[in-house]
Amino acid sequence: MDFLSDIILTKSKENPEKEIFSFEYGELGEERVTYNDLYKNTLKIASELKRINIGTGDSFAVIMKNYPEFIYLLCAASLTGATAVPVDPRSTGERLKYMLRFSGTKAVFTTEDLVHNVNQIKSGLPDLKHIYLLEKPDIHAHRHTEFPYLNHIIDKGNAPVMEPAAEDPSRPVEIIFTSGTTGDPKGVVMKQDRFAAYALLAQVAWGYTESDVLYTGLSFTHGNAQAVTIFPALALGIKAVISPQFTKSRIWDVCRKYGVTTFSLLGGMMSGIYNEPHKPNDGDNPVKVVLSAGTPRAIWEAFEKRFNILIHEWYGAVEGGFAHKPPGEGPVGSFGKPLPGIMEMKIFDDNDNECMPGATGEIVWRMTGQDAEVTYYKNKKASEEKTRGGWLRTGDMGHTDEDGYFFFNYRKGGGLRRQGEFIQPDFVERIIGEHPDVSEVCVYGIPAASGAPGESDLVAAVVPFDGKTAAIADIIKQCRKQLTPNTMPSYIQIVNEIPKTASEKPLDRLLRDVFNPSADNVHKV
Repeated sequence: MDFLSDIILTKSKENPEKEIFSFEYGELGEERVTYNDLYKNTLKIASELKRINIGTGDSFAVIMKNYPEFIYLLCAASLTGATAVPVDPRSTGERLKYMLRFSGTKAVFTTEDLVHNVNQIKSGLPDLKHIYLLEKPDIHAHRHTEFPYLNHIIDKGNAPVMEPAAEDPSRPVEIIFTSGTTGDPKGVVMKQDRFAAYALLAQVAWGYTESDVLYTGLSFTHGNAQAVTIFPALALGIKAVISPQFTKSRIWDVCRKYGVTTFSLLGGMMSGIYNEPHKPNDGDNPVKVVLSAGTPRAIWEAFEKRFNILIHEWYGAVEGGFAHKPPGEGPVGSFGKPLPGIMEMKIFDDNDNECMPGATGEIVWRMTGQDAEVTYYKNKKASEEKTRGGWLRTGDMGHTDEDGYFFFNYRKGGGLRRQGEFIQPDFVERIIGEHPDVSEVCVYGIPAASGAPGESDLVAAVVPFDGKTAAIADIIKQCRKQLTPNTMPSYIQIVNEIPKTASEKPLDRLLRDVFNPSADNVHKV
């Protein structure tokens, strides 16, 4: 079963009433999805795509939080031969227009509260002919009579049987845009055969069993949620619990309610959870393992102890590349090693020579004995550069230790350096995040006032808890007590929120854009 359409057709026959997904909406209830639900609703949506002449070679966008219909739409793309374009629901304006226009989107499926974002740019999208809406219990918006509703298509009549599109492993099913933290995002073409790789990783790397209960609040528009939770659950028959979006305050309550045994986090999310006020029952939960990509070294062991879990660290990107460190293996702070005999990973210097242990260089990856392949949509030059010399160039800088374990250092071109020393932001973030007034914190760099080339002054963007006024003097005092002079922030910037990508990665460039040392919300340390 290499293809998504194969999976839903086969599973709906083998075990139609098996509950595979629970979408939880807190006090508003939940939606449960069986394989039979998945099959029937996929067919109904696929039939509607066919009716509006969207099939092989055509694309449609999905702009919504995590709902069952998102999965139905992805499955319908596989069934019809069309290409789905998941878009971060927080995207607006020129960024949204760029992604929809660049991908040639002919239809948009979105929710009542987000349709105005599409309406504002629709005149600049000549290919866009259809807009469908979705209503959900957690959405509070007025009804729009001028658009058809996806709910009505799903609720109507019997599902028409359809023949799947030709089974071509190289056929695109999705275009997933990169986070675009430094500019316009690139569209990574996801082919049919990617789903088999997700199922393999679930067994070989994650060690999922049928007794597990998976959980994610990561956006479906990001590769992590699809690779670690959604498609392994579908292919292997493992129940998954889904929240519409990430919730740091409710995550342990959700896990207790549904008996979750494992869930996935990214580094910034882990810091947010760790910064929540301590509770007596923090360690009383059914979770055994947290699959984390980017655990801050500064809180790794404290996180495990406080919440009574183990961290299974890993590294990867939507373009490819994979390494992992199961609990109890290798040193804390490492993301592990690639799968032996299957994958290769190295550290290259600027001349493509392999670095010695301890030396910093670019992390590169490939399947053993094979040239790496990446297809950026309509961008052959970027595709070739990404895989120059047959190696996937990750753009991440790292090093190995004497035992061959890999460590992430910083994003290429993004290291924070002060007086010749590279600063690890997570250590600074941990100290500030432990203050009781602080809900979230993001440490980033601005050009050093000294004018030294490549040097940075540090800014700590702080979100106070529940809109309270942060005790700036108290936070500065805590920093001076626990940080070295070289790692002290130069400024504290009070903000209402930390802007993030769909993968919950802080968009520090947006904070940097609005930073003004003379602003009322900026305090010099």
